Amino acid sequence: MKWSAQDAMKAYLHTLQLFKIQYGKDCKLGPIELIQPQSMEFLSALAAGNQTKVMVQVLSNEGVNPLTIALAVAAKHCGGRFICFLDQEQDIEDCKSQLSCYDLEDVVEFMHGNPCEVITQFKNIDFAVIDCKFKDYLRLFQIIDLNRRGSIVVLTNLVRKGNGAGFGEVLRGKRGIECVTLSIGEGMELTRIGMTCNHENKRFHVTYEN
Repeated sequence: MKWSAQDAMKAYLHTLQLFKIQYGKDCKLGPIELIQPQSMEFLSALAAGNQTKVMVQVLSNEGVNPLTIALAVAAKHCGGRFICFLDQEQDIEDCKSQLSCYDLEDVVEFMHGNPCEVITQFKNIDFAVIDCKFKDYLRLFQIIDLNRRGSIVVLTNLVRKGNGAGFGEVLRGKRGIECVTLSIGEGMELTRIGMTCNHENKRFHVTYEN
């Protein structure tokens, strides 16, 4: 993935602005409260800055959430494809309507179906977000087709008990795969796969002015 500091900065600021004005608008994400805003801005910047070509999000029955908005912003700035897999009970038009408040309804492709089946249609995924409330998320780890030259997997609602294994733990020991896993918020974990980072070339600055 080629890094674009300009796209990262644009996505970061755009996401920051949307979240700042959310509470002052009639546009709401149902019962979902905005949480971990710093994480949302970071992930939006990361996806856009990496010039992500294919992004996917596996949603639970809660439907569209703040991370959906953040990734939609990233896709809008870097021109990538963003696909969201919905629970059968979630209405696609309702999800689009929620995003229309942010002028993002045409950026996201919504699909119904079992994610473990429909995700096989997509190859070399660069950026994946998986909600661990999806009951077969561990199986999803085994079948998702990631871009091994450089990809990112974010887990949400990860509970560290029972079968609460992270993606990095599943990958460890697999030949030819290198990964680094970081905790980026409560119940959130990011794993970067198959690419070494050059921190000097992957830095952007945001300046705030009164």
